Amino acid sequence: MKAESEPDELRDEYEFTVDELRAAERGRYARRHPAGTRLVPLDPDVAEVFPDAASVNDALRALAGIIKQRSRPAA
Repeated sequence: MKAESEPDELRDEYEFTVDELRAAERGRYARRHPAGTRLVPLDPDVAEVFPDAASVNDALRALAGIIKQRSRPAA
């Protein structure tokens, strides 16, 4: 998320030549992630605990199971 004080423009040191702009490819790195993928940045302290995406997903599935159990009406 951008801070309120940050300008919404390129800095002066980002000067591209016409040839560089013509060779630019929109979404060049987007193909690395399958459609429907959500990239969520983790705070550094949280990222230290989870070595990879699988461990994050496992933890979130466990938490989701707890939430579902608690939200079921009592029989």
